[in-house]
Amino acid sequence: MTEASGGERRVPADAADALEIGRTCFPETWGDGTPVELRVHEFDIGYLVHAVRSAPADPTRPPELGGSHVVVSKETGDVTTVPNFPEEQAVELYRRGLRSGE
Repeated sequence: MTEASGGERRVPADAADALEIGRTCFPETWGDGTPVELRVHEFDIGYLVHAVRSAPADPTRPPELGGSHVVVSKETGDVTTVPNFPEEQAVELYRRGLRSGE
């Protein structure tokens, strides 16, 4: 888990605001030129922002691996990267990082 660097920090008012904040951490398009679609998963202390990959136009092309999600804190607006795990696992990892002071 790492703090994402960037411009001025602001506390998100809602999920749409968190999406706007998180969007700065993702590219606009995938390697094949298709737009990156982002979704937000709200939980008690933050918003998990993650990219959604649609089926590739060319099914013979290898998948793009790696990446990460970001969490926008409801309390402080801090943006933290977490691994590209399923939503609930990523949220739990974020919670553990907060408890351990990472």
